[in-house]
Amino acid sequence: MLPYRHTESGDKPAMIMAASGETVTYSALEARSNQIAHLFRGMGVKAGDAISILVENSPRFFELVLAAHRSGLRYTCMSTKLAPGEIAYIVKDSGSKALIASHGLAALAEAAADQISGVALFMVGGVSASFSRLEDAVAAQPVSRLADESLGDAMLYSSGTTGHPKGVRRAPVERSLDDLPALSMIGMALYGFNRDMVYLSPAPLYHAAPLGWCMGVLELGGTVVIMEHFDAEAALADIARYRVTHAQWVPTHFVRMLKLPEATRAKYDVSSLQAVYHAAAPCPVPVKEAMIGWWGPIVHEYYAGTEGNGFVACNSHEWLAHKGTVGKALNCEIKICDEAGDPVPPRVEGEVFFAGGGQFEYHNDPDKTAKSRNKHGWSTLGDIGWLDEDGFLYLTDRKSFMIISGGVNIYPQEVENLLVTHPKVADVAVIGAPHEEMGEQVIAVVQPADWSEAGEALAADLMAYCRSQISHVKCPRKIDFRQELPRHQTGKLYKRLIRDEYWGKAKA
Repeated sequence: MLPYRHTESGDKPAMIMAASGETVTYSALEARSNQIAHLFRGMGVKAGDAISILVENSPRFFELVLAAHRSGLRYTCMSTKLAPGEIAYIVKDSGSKALIASHGLAALAEAAADQISGVALFMVGGVSASFSRLEDAVAAQPVSRLADESLGDAMLYSSGTTGHPKGVRRAPVERSLDDLPALSMIGMALYGFNRDMVYLSPAPLYHAAPLGWCMGVLELGGTVVIMEHFDAEAALADIARYRVTHAQWVPTHFVRMLKLPEATRAKYDVSSLQAVYHAAAPCPVPVKEAMIGWWGPIVHEYYAGTEGNGFVACNSHEWLAHKGTVGKALNCEIKICDEAGDPVPPRVEGEVFFAGGGQFEYHNDPDKTAKSRNKHGWSTLGDIGWLDEDGFLYLTDRKSFMIISGGVNIYPQEVENLLVTHPKVADVAVIGAPHEEMGEQVIAVVQPADWSEAGEALAADLMAYCRSQISHVKCPRKIDFRQELPRHQTGKLYKRLIRDEYWGKAKA
């Protein structure tokens, strides 16, 4: 069910930019996405082909996504905080036929374009040396639908422990353009999604959850209010201004809103909220309790991944009865397995597997795909947890020591692989340490080649080295030094010993 199903809405807002108030109606979204879809076809980009999108939160984002979606394309929405080399890698690895970037990211896009060839380059909102203006390219295109419309799908990239991001390819869903997608139906069943809803999206749209949920709202005919950037007080003001009914958050958003002065929080009427939900990282119990106390029992939680292999959820009442849970399985079975891949009893920790859910593979990486399955064919996101007797899931750790900072997944191996190439680094371990606001912060524990150089100057040098090579989001916020890191004679790094120091746990 794409926007053309809602053309009877005419001038109803499909999207509103929260700060500027810029509005795109359903009729305008329909026309613009059709024009871009015709451009793709005219370029020879056919169903099953791929494109990449590098656009910050703006109305143009979903015009591009919907054009690709109704053209049957695989579309890769990329973080605006990636380094040029990371962007170029994803464009090439995905096999993208085109890269569409925004003028606000022109410098970054140009630096990436220098590393790719044979790809059509378009820019929205302006031009640059290597990019053509998209608005000019689509001006003469028809606003009618493609004759060969078909469903496309996102192929988002998630960094892996190998240091290279991997595209997640979900199994094709057998549905027509007129059928509602799974997230729309989940939203209707769990959160009361409907055509009259006003949905606030406070996060970067290139993330899987904001992208998917906003698409679900648009396919229902609701209105999406997009924050250009998250700000705690601005979020409350937007709820009051636009009479927001639904929203998704990450725990860091909750923390920042709760830290506002009581008088500031009281200024804004949030009574229009009907259901809010959060995911992406475990929410501290006191934070969740405070949010339910503030907004009432409308706070929901879910656990799922870009891979789409299952969905776990709970409402406020269920959570209050099972504090700390992320919910119960809805469209799958959760299996907690030991190292042999066999299920374990309730309240015994193990790796979390999904059975009977959606299928997926990692693009161009059959080994990673195989490692995500056990002998039963069940798939995992690599998390550790346990089930209680009622079937509620609790997450206790991450198998790969993935760091979740502010709701963003950061994989230590990629940072370690970079830092260890610095001539003054002998060894390095990157871990996540507790952080009150962000959940976790990235810390690099470095064994310098020359101990006498350990100190602020070397730390600053290593910080700058990281920031010149990879996204700032992944870079350490702190660098500590050790004369020697705990490694076995075989070369295995006992990272848990280092991590436990920062988390206040006894050494094992």
